[in-house]
Amino acid sequence: MGYIKSALLEETGYVVLDMYGKEIDPKEWLDIEYVDWKSSGDTRFAPLASAKGEIECNGFWNHQPPRTDKDGVWIPSQTEKAPTLTERALEPGSNVGRCRIIELQPNTYADALYNLHQDDNNRLNPDGTGWVVRSFFNLTDDKDSFFVLRDNRTDPNGETRIALPAGAQLVIDTQRLWHAAYHPGDAPRYCLITSWESGPELDAYMEKYNGVNKVESVPLDQETIDAGQAEQERRIAARAAALAARGQREVLAMSEA
Repeated sequence: MGYIKSALLEETGYVVLDMYGKEIDPKEWLDIEYVDWKSSGDTRFAPLASAKGEIECNGFWNHQPPRTDKDGVWIPSQTEKAPTLTERALEPGSNVGRCRIIELQPNTYADALYNLHQDDNNRLNPDGTGWVVRSFFNLTDDKDSFFVLRDNRTDPNGETRIALPAGAQLVIDTQRLWHAAYHPGDAPRYCLITSWESGPELDAYMEKYNGVNKVESVPLDQETIDAGQAEQERRIAARAAALAARGQREVLAMSEA
């Protein structure tokens, strides 16, 4: 039967929506509770919805009963402090799974390339239902930062780099695309990440905000690209050697983040 997917995401795996133009009080992401949860860098997460309405970030399949990343339970102590962000996550009317704010500390382009990963969004997702994708709503004005998207983790050809100013809105099939954020500077980046189920509601939402599935990449000089690629390869090889020395091997598992 296959999954219900959004046609707009089929070609490239990502959609860029109109910028969000309204002001949001930073207290909505600064005054809520965070937990240590590492995903593609030095990160913490503040969940708004989780498997059982608790302040934790584990995959829904690691709970009892195990289930896919849908039907998240909202956390009142968090959503009361972040009403606008909660409304933004609910706006499409799609089924919401995990919903949380990521705090990412500054990194380098090479860090981003090494941390490229795919998400395990659809584990236990029943055939014939909507494919789970993720939305990214950038909260801080990170004008020098960008999202890195690749079809192949170690192949820079066709890399897409999407700018991340405040109000940037993306929908990405993160189980398909390797992705990570490059964030230079001296302050953390904050972004709302929501798992949404594909279907007519999500399609209508992307149409409402003039979604496009191709954008021009943020310019980056070839020297930086080459140096980042070389460092990515060096780190991957070093990790593989360390694992081999312990009798293990590299497994590129999907992230639960």
